[in-house]
Amino acid sequence: MTLWFVFALMTAAAIFAVLWPLGRGGQPRNDASEATVYKDQLVEIDRDLAAGLIGAPEAEAARVEISRRLLAAVDHRREPPTASSLRLRRSAALIALVGLPILSVAFYLPLGSPRLADFPLAARIHAPDATQPLDNLVAQVEAHLEKNPTDGRGWNVLAPVLVRLGRYDDAVRAYHNSITYNGDSADRRADLGEAMAGAAGGVVTSEAKAEFERAVALDADEVKARYFLGVVAEQDGRGADAASIWNAMLAKAPPDAPWRPLIQAALVRVGGAAAPALPDGAMAAAKDMSEADRGAMIHTMVDRLASRLKQNGDDVEGWLRLVRAYMVMGDRDKARGAQADARQAVANDAERLRQLNEGLKNLGLDG
Repeated sequence: MTLWFVFALMTAAAIFAVLWPLGRGGQPRNDASEATVYKDQLVEIDRDLAAGLIGAPEAEAARVEISRRLLAAVDHRREPPTASSLRLRRSAALIALVGLPILSVAFYLPLGSPRLADFPLAARIHAPDATQPLDNLVAQVEAHLEKNPTDGRGWNVLAPVLVRLGRYDDAVRAYHNSITYNGDSADRRADLGEAMAGAAGGVVTSEAKAEFERAVALDADEVKARYFLGVVAEQDGRGADAASIWNAMLAKAPPDAPWRPLIQAALVRVGGAAAPALPDGAMAAAKDMSEADRGAMIHTMVDRLASRLKQNGDDVEGWLRLVRAYMVMGDRDKARGAQADARQAVANDAERLRQLNEGLKNLGLDG
């Protein structure tokens, strides 16, 4: 409201500046008073001549000069303004009174922001802009946290971004601060351990392991912490222990768990993967089969899946299941072949290709 009041005041001042000269117009000079002065001077010359104060030649010369001035004053009397002059002034006043505000509004509405709240220049300079590069946004958040180090929410937002940028040492510090100012939790401890592992080049150090163990103590089902504890066992050469941890995770995981492919790929690395999961009906039928018959059944199902995908290659999840099945069965050549076939099948669909590449990365294959 204050902004509009200022605009109205400025408009009124501009109109006044235009109308003031028009309103004054041309004031007629007071020529009658000037003529009276000259007449009095003529009488005074006659009086001085009679009293002998001036000579006749001087009196005559002064009388001629004053008479000339008197005639000039009478000739310069201004006539009253004509009708056309009054009409012109009124038109100019009307244009200034009505046209100037209309013209101002016509310019302001498309170029200005009448509904925008007040936004000081300093705030505009430091406000985050989604179009800026990520590094610039991170720098702004870091500058904010330097002035407000107890802002737990800021540390919580900053830490995963630093991990994404590969700034693991800074991420470790950010996660420590997040725990300090937001409180302890299983997911924050697991994230801190992951950042420590990243800072160590992917090796789960004893400090990182301690964080994962703290996370599991807070939540026995914390997925990230349990996965990395399996990685610790794998790094120590205890493949069977790693497989035991990961198999236990798969046993409790829902079928659509997004991290299931990652665990299955990890099991393939340590040679502890079980046969591909079977549908519920097939599982019941396979209970009483011998190992050879069960293996033949699985191969038949995998071949059937491969045949179906050759006819309809749009099923990204199907391709990932096929690749995963070949990997679990130990046939990496077929897994690579299925990978190539899958990419060719979805090559014309950017979104499906992206999903496929992400899934292949989770399986330990190049995306």
